[in-house]
Amino acid sequence: MNILIVDDESSIVESLQGIIVDEGYQAICASSGEKALQLIEQESVDLVLMDVWMPGIDGIETLKRIKEFNPQLPVIMISGHANIDTAVQATKMGAYDFIEKPPGYDKIVVSIKNALHLSQVEKENSILRQKVEGKPDLTGSSPAVMVVKELIAKVAPTNAWVLILGEHGTGKELVAQTIHRQSERRHKPMIEVNCAAIPEELIESELFGHEKGAFTGATASKRGKFDLADGSTLFLDEIADMSLKTQAKILRILQEQKFERVGGGKTISVDVRVLAATNKDLEKEIAAGTFRADLYWRLNVVPIVMPPLRDRLSDLPQFVDDFGAEYAAKGLAAKKFSASAMQAMARHHWPGNVRELRNVIERALILAPEGEVSGSFVCQLLGLAEEQNELVGDNSSISEGGHTVMAAGHSLVEQAMLGMNFKEAKREFERQFLAAKIAENDGNISKTAEQIGIERSHLHRKLREIE
Repeated sequence: MNILIVDDESSIVESLQGIIVDEGYQAICASSGEKALQLIEQESVDLVLMDVWMPGIDGIETLKRIKEFNPQLPVIMISGHANIDTAVQATKMGAYDFIEKPPGYDKIVVSIKNALHLSQVEKENSILRQKVEGKPDLTGSSPAVMVVKELIAKVAPTNAWVLILGEHGTGKELVAQTIHRQSERRHKPMIEVNCAAIPEELIESELFGHEKGAFTGATASKRGKFDLADGSTLFLDEIADMSLKTQAKILRILQEQKFERVGGGKTISVDVRVLAATNKDLEKEIAAGTFRADLYWRLNVVPIVMPPLRDRLSDLPQFVDDFGAEYAAKGLAAKKFSASAMQAMARHHWPGNVRELRNVIERALILAPEGEVSGSFVCQLLGLAEEQNELVGDNSSISEGGHTVMAAGHSLVEQAMLGMNFKEAKREFERQFLAAKIAENDGNISKTAEQIGIERSHLHRKLREIE
């Protein structure tokens, strides 16, 4: 570990340097606050030992700037002339400890070790919070999701870059988090950047950092996301929303793993694994001239496509259980989703995918009038024709494994012939036949289409026609 000594007294520097080296640490020295700030920006520093009174900017001002630049960096203040007010001020500004000169060997060693230990604990807590806030794994066991899980298991232990593709709300960020948690870089937190949420004029500063005075409002130097992700993983979400100018700079950094901060001239080298995600078709974006082909091929080392919810409807029961348990833990009353409610959800197209499903489940738990969420209530939430849901009805059931079973009753042909003309009977027969087959296949449209011998797109059109 690197410890920076900041003091204008050579005798104190030599004394501290000897202590640090004897304890197995690396010592870096600076004789002024200005020089210390330069070294912190240029070098990897794990702790700072700093005098209060120095020529130029004093230790208190330097401490303030260090905390603006890197709030997590522990700083121990040392002084032979300071009073209690100065010590209190330094502590309020984030100093870990305040030691009087001349520093005793045992006192300085204990303070250094405790500060480094606390810093490590804070980093570990950050990682644990990230694990708690993110799900431990992808929900579901449908064939489409199992393909994704197998790809993650293969690519996560490597340093390969991954391009995650999929519609809005499919869980691309969760894929990135899972890859990071299963990687060798999991001891450091993954750094995330939503490229679509950052204004164009600020994205370079956000990614690469900036020097003080680089632009209006840059009152202090700032480390960028690439810098913060050194030795870890950088997740670039909505990568296609960056301008061509920023894409060009990203490409150079990805190739060289080197960059300069905005307004700076020093080259900074990093070791960063990049995961990128987008909901757009990048090949179409390349053809339209809005995305660089060379950046696409650099990012697309291992592509992972997250399937839309409509292609993994057999996972609905597990999502309902997981989200229901999550909201119950937050204080919402637990409610059972009836078989007809599950059937209604299996009929929905889910344009918002898992994100939309989460919202629907929360809304149902809040607004459903009884202890059970009925099919008719879900139909109201989703704007579905309720009569279609009567094909299975509340007399059907869902087994513990989540499979829907049709209830006994009249045959489909008998139901279709009751008081209808030929056109109406044909339409009713198709409606009930398709609903029964979809229920038989746990709502999986692709599997149903294959089973009855038609194209999936044709089945979607037919379902819209008979709705």
